[in-house]
Amino acid sequence: MSTTSDVSSTPAGAADGRPRPGGSDRGGGGADRASAAPEPAGRTRGGRSRDLLKALPWIGPALILIFGVVLYPAVVMFFNSTRDISQSGIDKGSVGFDNFVEVFNFPYFWPIFGRTIVWVVVVVAVTVLLSLVLAQLLDKAFPGRRIVRLAVIIPWAASVVMTTMVVYYGLEPYFGIINKFLVDVGLVDTPEGYGWTRNPDTAFAWAIVVAVFVSLPFTTYTILAGLATVPGDIVEAAKMDGAGPVRTYFSIVLPQLRGALSVAVLINIINVFNSLPILKVMTGSIPGYDADTIMTLIFKYIQNQHKIDVASALSVVAFLIVIVIVAVYVRVVKPMKEV
Repeated sequence: MSTTSDVSSTPAGAADGRPRPGGSDRGGGGADRASAAPEPAGRTRGGRSRDLLKALPWIGPALILIFGVVLYPAVVMFFNSTRDISQSGIDKGSVGFDNFVEVFNFPYFWPIFGRTIVWVVVVVAVTVLLSLVLAQLLDKAFPGRRIVRLAVIIPWAASVVMTTMVVYYGLEPYFGIINKFLVDVGLVDTPEGYGWTRNPDTAFAWAIVVAVFVSLPFTTYTILAGLATVPGDIVEAAKMDGAGPVRTYFSIVLPQLRGALSVAVLINIINVFNSLPILKVMTGSIPGYDADTIMTLIFKYIQNQHKIDVASALSVVAFLIVIVIVAVYVRVVKPMKEV
């Protein structure tokens, strides 16, 4: 009797205690499925809206800052690039794309564009190579390593203009300490015989040296942080398998630095492309356009020729160049991809 009672009390389609596919929703199984049903789309969107409103007091200041510092100036720059603005700042109306035509018809534009590419490629490449060596050195344990690490930060902490001015006056023919050192070691014949900052080529070359010097700390510490994430057991396993230091570095360590390197290179490309203070100090006193990049040309349009509209058009061109470079770099390198 007990067995018969138990069977008769079991819900239909579940006599063996297991739910039947396509069975009735009666009993506990149907209630569980009803309770597990997803919420309606309207309620989900409403919940997300409420979450956004709750987060707005926290992200609001950042959004205001982004709009005021990034978006609004960019919109004004695009607007001014299509206007005819006088030297006194009066807007005389729209000129369409005439300012862009003037930019591309400028006789020195393409040489300046090529010099800008050289400036970015050389500074970023030399910075990364030197930072790889310096980071590998600072990753080793040696007496005074903490002091050396702190010393590496100094060019990063110091003002870029101040650092460039030190180098600029150090290259002066008569009282420059750098020029005097070059004379003492025999690289220069007489102190007054060579004007480093008066020649476009040498001034541009020294600007590259300063740019590399001030870019080293950030890149070195980024790579140093990447070295801290390299698993030590993998390196030890490679050594036990007979791999030498060079092969271990290029086969094990360097691939593990892919994320840190890609981010460091991307940030350096943007910073170096938009760099103005170093070139302004080192090459600003040289007449003509033989030592200019796109950034210094924009500055000269504003300061010397008072062409705000043409400078805005050139800024738009520079902005688009950076966007294209970053897009291609991210597409090819995929900096956020895991190793």
